[in-house]
Amino acid sequence: MLKKYSFLLVFLFLCIHTKAQSSYPTPAEGIYAVENFTFENGEKLPLMNLHYYTIGTPRKGADGKVMNAVLIMHGTTASATGFLGKQFAGQLFGPGQLLDAGKYFIILPDAIGHGKSSRPSDSLHMHFPAYTYNDMVTAEYILLTKHLGVNHLRLILGTSMGAMHTWVWGYAYPDFMDAMMPLACQPAPIVGRNRMMRKMAIDLIKMDPAWQGGEYKSQPTLGLTGALSSFFFMNSSPLQLQLSASTRENADSLVVRMRRASLSSLDANDVIYALEASRYYNPSPYLSKIKAPVFAVNSADDEINPPELGVMEREIKKVKKGRYILLPVTDKTVGHGTNSLPAVWGEYLKELLEISGK
Repeated sequence: MLKKYSFLLVFLFLCIHTKAQSSYPTPAEGIYAVENFTFENGEKLPLMNLHYYTIGTPRKGADGKVMNAVLIMHGTTASATGFLGKQFAGQLFGPGQLLDAGKYFIILPDAIGHGKSSRPSDSLHMHFPAYTYNDMVTAEYILLTKHLGVNHLRLILGTSMGAMHTWVWGYAYPDFMDAMMPLACQPAPIVGRNRMMRKMAIDLIKMDPAWQGGEYKSQPTLGLTGALSSFFFMNSSPLQLQLSASTRENADSLVVRMRRASLSSLDANDVIYALEASRYYNPSPYLSKIKAPVFAVNSADDEINPPELGVMEREIKKVKKGRYILLPVTDKTVGHGTNSLPAVWGEYLKELLEISGK
């Protein structure tokens, strides 16, 4: 279950808020093979596989534009499968729900380097092209326009890394969407503690002798374990941990379970690439280009995007139709992982869909 959420470390808290899953159409799964994909640094991949799920059916308006497509993008080291569980799909995609799959055409891609899309662990290891967020968004745009026939989006929604992709989409293709909802991110460069956490995690993996320059025969467990420790303290919620690990025995047991689940699903090279992909991310100079209404949602207990920095308050002023929503800490927020809980922020999605409706 860990692998479904950004940085993989909030599964216990999500279980607390599980409700019965609503029925929605069975997702269709596919892979689009892009020949000679060119990255922004000039590197090329002869064949780039882009994996995705779709739910529902696209509909076009009289002007020929697809009018009901919704793009939802996942977080770092996660995959699209994370959106198919009870906490997310069960809250959004069922009949009468906010993103009812009988009404909307929902697109869930695996970003480059993640899930079943092409990634370093396939074969190239550390010789895989050094992709960036811009490359990942370009690939998503190609998937939609060249393969799925989607020429317009009713909504773009992203969590964590996917939220940062949402900002890039907004200024790179400003006429492509009706509304944007980035969850748990900031539209500014990744610097300070966030960047330091990423750098430390990468260094810990590379310092493990078992890493062998990326040509390991088995996962460098020591380095990955150290990296997971960095992720944990940035992603976790003090309140939820106090409730869920209320004794020394419970706390120690939770550490073991989280570590085991994470190590069983992570690849060291994939983690390095995923963390480094953010190195040039900086939508700040381009925010005025965004035309669609934007509801940027963060939670007050998110240590990756701490509200006391004032970054979002500063940057949202550059967005013509931008609104910053800071969720207060409650017994339902789970730190950074709140981005994957529509039960917490769904009312704002409802409002965004209403004000951006055409």
